[in-house]
Amino acid sequence: MVPEEKPQDREKGLWWFQLKVWSMAVVSILLLSVCFTVSSVDWSCCPTPWTSFQSSCYFISTGMQSWTKSQKNCSVMGADLVVINTREEQDFIIQNLKRNSSYFLGLSDPGGRRHWQWVDQTPYNENVTFWHSGEPNNLDERCAIINFRSSEEWGWNDIHCHVPQKSICKMKKIYI
Repeated sequence: MVPEEKPQDREKGLWWFQLKVWSMAVVSILLLSVCFTVSSVDWSCCPTPWTSFQSSCYFISTGMQSWTKSQKNCSVMGADLVVINTREEQDFIIQNLKRNSSYFLGLSDPGGRRHWQWVDQTPYNENVTFWHSGEPNNLDERCAIINFRSSEEWGWNDIHCHVPQKSICKMKKIYI
């Protein structure tokens, strides 16, 4: 004959079982947290078909528009015309461009006085510019493009803002 289990013993057994299950769950969550923290994986992405470089995403347009329309197009996508801050960034960008095209940058001289400014208010640093030799050369040309010249490779050129060009948009990566 099997002795009858007291209700208190059944409740105590159930309580211990629940404690073990919850303890295992808490330990598992803590271990996962430690793994994610220690591994320092970059959980970031760019929308399709944008290209990723460092902490930014880049979109190269195939349509041609004025500088103002190009900036508005970038803005609709949550971006700006590209601001180039380093030689490495310039080198990355030109790998994705077509030599027979020109692309608007987020650089302009609204007053025509050679007070160049970036669309995102990044300070213009003359030590980090990639103008073709002899450029900028015309006070009436108040927008900047990047283009290829066979004698000089890739560089920047000032141009009239209304002349349609392709463009490059830049936004911060999306972190998840």
